[in-house]
Amino acid sequence: MPKVKTNSSAKKRFKVTGSGEITFQKSFKRHILTKKSTKRKRNLRKKGVVASPNRDFVMRLLRLK
Repeated sequence: MPKVKTNSSAKKRFKVTGSGEITFQKSFKRHILTKKSTKRKRNLRKKGVVASPNRDFVMRLLRLK
């Protein structure tokens, strides 16, 4: 039986914290930043946390479940 591979795109996008939460970098922060407010850009700097309905799916992509 061959080994099951981790999804390559998922391992680049998600990180598991020490407490077990799965975090990701928020989108819309690459370009066209002039029309976005400072408050919006500041909030995009923060890490996003995967919501509980999607958590099982992401864990399966990362082969943690």
